[in-house]
Amino acid sequence: MPSSRILVVGPSWVGDMVMAQSLFVLLRQQDPDCLIDVLAPGWSLPLLERMPQVNEGIEMPLAHGELDLGKRKEIGKSLREKGYDQAILLPNSFKSALIPWWAKIPKRTGWKGEARYILLNDRRKLDKNRLTMTVQRFAALAYPKKHKEMPETPAPKLSVRMVDIHAALKDLEITKGDKPVLVLCPGAEYGPAKQWPTESYAGLAASYVEQGWDVWLFGSEKDQPVTEAIAAAAGESVLDLAGKTSLAQAVDLMAVADAVVSNDSGLMHVAAALGRKLVAIYGSSDPGFTPPLNENCKVISLGLECSPCFKRECPLEHLDCLRNISVDQVDKALQELISQYGNRR
Repeated sequence: MPSSRILVVGPSWVGDMVMAQSLFVLLRQQDPDCLIDVLAPGWSLPLLERMPQVNEGIEMPLAHGELDLGKRKEIGKSLREKGYDQAILLPNSFKSALIPWWAKIPKRTGWKGEARYILLNDRRKLDKNRLTMTVQRFAALAYPKKHKEMPETPAPKLSVRMVDIHAALKDLEITKGDKPVLVLCPGAEYGPAKQWPTESYAGLAASYVEQGWDVWLFGSEKDQPVTEAIAAAAGESVLDLAGKTSLAQAVDLMAVADAVVSNDSGLMHVAAALGRKLVAIYGSSDPGFTPPLNENCKVISLGLECSPCFKRECPLEHLDCLRNISVDQVDKALQELISQYGNRR
């Protein structure tokens, strides 16, 4: 029997869901017998399946931003039979607090925000100057309200199985030979102000193909014009997987990569949680706010006066924060990681 049952209302972005694992780890450290379920978007269930701390991922059938009070009440009522002792809300929205309220979960923990005062009875006041990182804000909710010390932030660590890796390779008809594999993630769901230029990725890919590497390109269907251009410019040893994998397959295939270069994106956080050698490129976003939680990584950010602006598109229309990051600069960081940790995993 679990000592307590906890429902976590999960975030709506891949990277945030990966970072949420730090919270799950802390909850299990404090109470090894607790049971953790996560209410989350359907796309995130493969991530949760690869987090051993999570008992069950419960699909949230409503789209991001959709209110639908009737449906939320129905979901809440359906969860009552699970007998949760506590709900922990990672989103700060009013609507995210409705389901735990209607589920009649006795303790409902979250940060104050969006007039949800009556919906939470374990309300926390967020000090953004103290908890400067997203992962810290998630992790802090694992502790009692009176806890004043900085929260620990154990690094997320996704668990993959060789059987799933082999299945993904077979399903996508990929032959993994003896060449080292460089994974490139040139997309960013948030917008182009987080994307290192296509021609820069193409130049890096071509260089590693020439050095005898295989290069795999990851991304969504929206990233296909970019990945197709990179593949066309870089040569035959480039495998374009954008839009061709499920999230589960992307996670399992990335686990065999020898190194990864990525924009600040959900896949960057996946690579970090898989322990890959990682070069993370930041433009409009802040590496101090959402850094890759991985010791085997290097962050490249120019720290221009105009950044981080957190915009989807460059408001000054020059994108210098990314265009001025050279291929040589990224290659040097990658070579330092390879030299430090070895050419193979």
